Amino acid sequence: MGTTQVSVLSPRSLLKDPALRVLGAITAAGFVLFLIFDGQQTRLAQTFWAFQVPLDAALALGGWRLRQAAPARFRRFWTMITFAGVSFTIGDSYHFLHTLFAAGVPSSTGGSVQTAFFAVGMSSNVIACLIFPQGLRTGREKFVFWLDATTVLVGGSVMAWCFAVNPIGDAHTDRVTASVTAALVIVAAFSATKVALIPEPPMARIAAWPMVGAALLQGVSAFLPGPFQEQDHAYGYALWLLPSLFIAAGPRIQEIVVRVGAHSGTAKRRPYSLLPYGMIALTFLVFFAMLPERVSSQLWGATAGVVVITCLVAGRQLVAFQDNMKLIRRLDVALNVLRDHEVLLRRQASFDGLTGLANRTHFSEELGRALAGLRTADEASVLLIDLDDFKTINDTMGHAAGDALLVTVAERLREAVGADDVVCRLGGDEFAVLLRSAGPATAMRTAGEILRGLAVPTEVQQHTIVTRASVGVAGASPGDEPSALLSNADIAMYEAKHRGKSTSVVYTDAMGARIGSEADLIRELAQAIESDQFSLVYQPIVRLDDMALTGVEALIRWNHPSRGLVSPIEFIPIAERTGQIVAIGAWALREACRQAADWRREFPSALNLTIGVNVAGRQLRTPGFADEVRGVLERTQLPAACLSIEVTETAVLDDEESHEAMLALRGLGVKLALDDFGTAASSLGLLLTCPVTTLKLDRSFVESITTVGRQSAVATAVSQMAHALEFSSVAEGIETDEQRELIQSLGYEYGQGYLFSRPLPPELMADLWAAAPRPARASAAAGR
Repeated sequence: MGTTQVSVLSPRSLLKDPALRVLGAITAAGFVLFLIFDGQQTRLAQTFWAFQVPLDAALALGGWRLRQAAPARFRRFWTMITFAGVSFTIGDSYHFLHTLFAAGVPSSTGGSVQTAFFAVGMSSNVIACLIFPQGLRTGREKFVFWLDATTVLVGGSVMAWCFAVNPIGDAHTDRVTASVTAALVIVAAFSATKVALIPEPPMARIAAWPMVGAALLQGVSAFLPGPFQEQDHAYGYALWLLPSLFIAAGPRIQEIVVRVGAHSGTAKRRPYSLLPYGMIALTFLVFFAMLPERVSSQLWGATAGVVVITCLVAGRQLVAFQDNMKLIRRLDVALNVLRDHEVLLRRQASFDGLTGLANRTHFSEELGRALAGLRTADEASVLLIDLDDFKTINDTMGHAAGDALLVTVAERLREAVGADDVVCRLGGDEFAVLLRSAGPATAMRTAGEILRGLAVPTEVQQHTIVTRASVGVAGASPGDEPSALLSNADIAMYEAKHRGKSTSVVYTDAMGARIGSEADLIRELAQAIESDQFSLVYQPIVRLDDMALTGVEALIRWNHPSRGLVSPIEFIPIAERTGQIVAIGAWALREACRQAADWRREFPSALNLTIGVNVAGRQLRTPGFADEVRGVLERTQLPAACLSIEVTETAVLDDEESHEAMLALRGLGVKLALDDFGTAASSLGLLLTCPVTTLKLDRSFVESITTVGRQSAVATAVSQMAHALEFSSVAEGIETDEQRELIQSLGYEYGQGYLFSRPLPPELMADLWAAAPRPARASAAAGR
């Protein structure tokens, strides 16, 4: 948006105007002729009226030109000024001809015809001053204006009464002239008041003051002493002609102001006016002039006291006004600062500080308005975009690089959508886009453009980065809530991540039903922990060479009050994802250790048992986990050697926190088993660095070991590694004697599976311990 340049007019620039120069030349020519004809009343009067005519015509012409150029609200004002100029021109033209051809000695005082036209013109001026728009909006502004205006009018009326209508010593006897002079004084006072007090006058002050000064000068000239009132002095006629120049110059100056654009519209003024104080001073001067020549000292003293007190009070008020103005200026500065802060706060409340995109609050508001205006389905869609593996950028290159990448992503998102669409940063590396006129099909095309745009390599800190993202798309329907629509897009986005990332997926009701079921399960899991709905079952582990019972693996079950028995396959992955596995695992550890300690005290055959407890990677990485295990062992009085913590390869692979926790557990004397060995991204180096004591072959290698040669080869390799590294070896999932014999022949020490027993509740497991013989030698098993 451009900036309007406003010119500033100076008196020097006005002097260069050709029209003003012509008006000045006409007046100067008149002054010269006045000097030539000094003392010749007839020639002086004829010259005076001759030069009045062009000045009056200039007033009429200037008013007419401004009527066409001025704003509509000021056209009536300039129409009446034009009419006044025409009236003055006609009256003065008639009287000029009358001075040339009529008998008698002419004078500066007009005849009846000129006086009539002059009165019509003056009335037009008065009406124009009364009716032009004041720009006062409130009742208080209007009340203050009329108080000041009345003060000024009363002062002018006093002066007119004392010096024109009822002069001292009855010096002037021409009542018509006196009335006209009084009218000039009052009109000048009122015009000055309006120019000074109205915020939006029809004339710029540089143009208005010459016209106001003309009326004042013409009124004051009537009060000057005798020589100025005589009809044969050049200086008298010069003084009477000068106001006509000022009146004619006013419209011309205003025309220049309008042409160059110097007037800014609303006049900046003080919160108070000095005009009423001027009227007080004027009234005091008139009062002193009206005093009789012989006045008692008491009256002079009282008068002087009134004047001094009034001046002191007025001065005190002016000082207070100045103090108030300083305070107002400081308040204006403070308010401007507050407004700037308000604008900043509003922006901060609605936009993201890093990327400049809409934030979550602003996006929700825009989404709510868009949904409120929907009439049919598929008129709007929401995209939820989550950057894939963004955490890696922050971890490897630093947060500054991550922020730079987010800014680049924001720019590319803006480029991929329309001007009416809304792009938002929800937080972190998550963005959202509101497509106002797009169904799911169009939204999927836009999502494709976004993915292609993000995939363009970008330079960040001298590194080339290719950004990938997962996009969830949700189509809007009438009646949808913003939060529900965002939730649908979020569900679709996670589905995209599950499908391999760097893709886009449209939300379906089936996704919502699945996620809803998971949400119910998450809520019920929290209640299950508090309501003691979990229980443990125990699957025996036997020594393969003599089939002796050496230990058990504790397996968790969920006894749901309405669903019945819920399989761990259903709730363990969800619990790991939500972090609820930490509380569930802590309960399982306490319960398993308590039960093992009870069996050891009750059954001699269980004295050297090993109880295996599954621990998730998230639980293992919990700060203080080793201390938690120590506390459980101390409270249950279970020897550390009787506890085996079972973890998967993925839980400890390249994980420093998990490695430190396992070292601390081994320091306690607790056994460590790698569960489901061979199914994950196995690393032989892990066996050298991780302080495990047992390898547990996954059941997937056991179930087809008798028919598939590769399965047998893997099982053989695991057994040989265990023996070479002096680990105990356990084979899971043994269901037939043939499998048992083959597993045993491969060198496995311990076995676990349905061949020996299904998982049993504590009371049935107790029966097995009761029937088992007292061990002849200590068990070295690390199985559960």
